[in-house]
Amino acid sequence: MLIVDGLAERWGALDPARNPDLQDPLASYRDGLFLVAELHGAVVGTGALRPEQPGVMRIVRMSVAKQLRGRGIGSSLLRALIASAGTEGAHTVVLETTEAWQDAVDFYHGKGFVDTHRQEGDLHMALSLLPATS
Repeated sequence: MLIVDGLAERWGALDPARNPDLQDPLASYRDGLFLVAELHGAVVGTGALRPEQPGVMRIVRMSVAKQLRGRGIGSSLLRALIASAGTEGAHTVVLETTEAWQDAVDFYHGKGFVDTHRQEGDLHMALSLLPATS
């Protein structure tokens, strides 16, 4: 599975207890959205969106096959997730990534996400979907 491969790439060994949503993704994301990008019948990217609280949606499980990164797959998935959050009435999209994963941090910063806080090695970020005021 692409997500597990990406986690193993970053962490080496995986702790299934930290990833219970992967045991049954259909049940875990029934109130949200789980997108899959395919190329020639193979899954090459994933991204999910789930409600966090009224007006706030959380992006999780963003992953792109290592050999295909930098080709716009992650950007396309992220745009679709953000658009879906807006359609669902969200005013804010949040996510977290491991603070040391500079490529991921740079990716989200480049898409307009701003840091909100750091906690236990994770960087929490947010993107406002409200129109800018001047």
